[in-house]
Amino acid sequence: MSSSDETLWWIAIVAGFVVVLAVAGLLSLLIRYVRVIDERVAGIRGTLRAAASNTSDTALIPETAGRVDGVLAEGLRHHLFLGRVLGKVKS
Repeated sequence: MSSSDETLWWIAIVAGFVVVLAVAGLLSLLIRYVRVIDERVAGIRGTLRAAASNTSDTALIPETAGRVDGVLAEGLRHHLFLGRVLGKVKS
């Protein structure tokens, strides 16, 4: 084997080693990113489950809104009454 053939073989071996290292590095990054994504998806899943349990009593919202409207209407009636009475009392 001539020295130029031997040099080409060493270049091919070094290039192959560099390629193997690059592939190993990229695969390590891919595995790391997949783990990060998996952890974040698990966090989002937990948040969505908590939101679902928080909104499980939404049937009470219309009833509560009706009662709040009733309290506001009663307050308005008191306000109007007191406005008329105070106007007459001050005169």
